[in-house]
Amino acid sequence: MDIADSFARYWYFHLPNFVLAALMYTMLGRFLLGLFVDADSPNYIWRFFCRFTDPVLTAIATVTPKAVPPAVVWLFGFVWMFWLRIVLHYTLLVLNLAPRLAGGGS
Repeated sequence: MDIADSFARYWYFHLPNFVLAALMYTMLGRFLLGLFVDADSPNYIWRFFCRFTDPVLTAIATVTPKAVPPAVVWLFGFVWMFWLRIVLHYTLLVLNLAPRLAGGGS
């Protein structure tokens, strides 16, 4: 099975996994860049990170105590996205719908 066939066959795994990974690493990038850039910076990379992650962070902020600084909420977002990816993969494994490594076992 080649890569294109794998993606076409398991799109319901690869697509959400890719979106969650992109959000997860963008939140980590936002945290790291936030150490060097002001919150209202005109930097186009900072604006992209904010625009891409703000909708998810508003959902995460609803379950996070209000006393927590925004940078910690970004790290919580990273952890939440990580665990959502784990739950997605585990759920699809349990339902026998996840992609498997080819060529293993006899």
